[in-house]
Amino acid sequence: MSTHYETLSPTSPYREVFGVELPSDANERHMWPRKIGHFIRAVVAAPVAPTEPGAADAPTPDAAPTPPAREVVAAQWGLVPHWVKSASDAKLRSPKLIHAKAETVSTTRAFYDAWIHGQRCIVPMAAFFEDDYRDGKALPTRISRIDGQPMGAAGLWASWTGADGETIVSFTLLTMNANNHALLRRYQQPGSEKRMPVILNEGAYGAWLTVRMEKAKEFMRQYPSNWLAANPVENKADKVPKGLFD
Repeated sequence: MSTHYETLSPTSPYREVFGVELPSDANERHMWPRKIGHFIRAVVAAPVAPTEPGAADAPTPDAAPTPPAREVVAAQWGLVPHWVKSASDAKLRSPKLIHAKAETVSTTRAFYDAWIHGQRCIVPMAAFFEDDYRDGKALPTRISRIDGQPMGAAGLWASWTGADGETIVSFTLLTMNANNHALLRRYQQPGSEKRMPVILNEGAYGAWLTVRMEKAKEFMRQYPSNWLAANPVENKADKVPKGLFD
């Protein structure tokens, strides 16, 4: 499963697609484990106390529920569970926790708390990368939406605070089996289980962030292969470009 994905450019339609403003801080184009990227989460507003006795019980038949606001959060790719003892321990663990298997996320110790507390997020990306071994050697391949639009991958986030007050906000990408996926089954090591990120349909973003825990696994579906395009990366400069977006 890929350890490399491409973030969105500063000109991407964050508001139109994800309902959030552009991140205020610069984003590196290519993401690798432990780099700082961005995720989107719901902001739960604090309840407002009624101003008059009985006001909380007054019927409001014409009032439609207001969906929670969303915010963009800068965070490290590679989850740091709250029970990690030190920053050095977090540094060792987090590269191994960049992915969470959808099949076992609710029972895996590293992801259990984030899952049961509904710490779900959307990870915006332009593409992710997989190696094609069909010619005998690894050929990096860029997987994106066929229409070039942004993708929103399902993730979990966590916040860790050390004894000295240091805080690390982090996230992981949810993945699922792709052995029978018409496109993704061609990639990754021969003989290995094929995995793919859980890419959400655009209309499901709000529900993914707010749905009850027992319903969350219903979102773990393969993204249609005919909606994806695969393009080989021709040189190292394309695979690992330096610096930030211009």
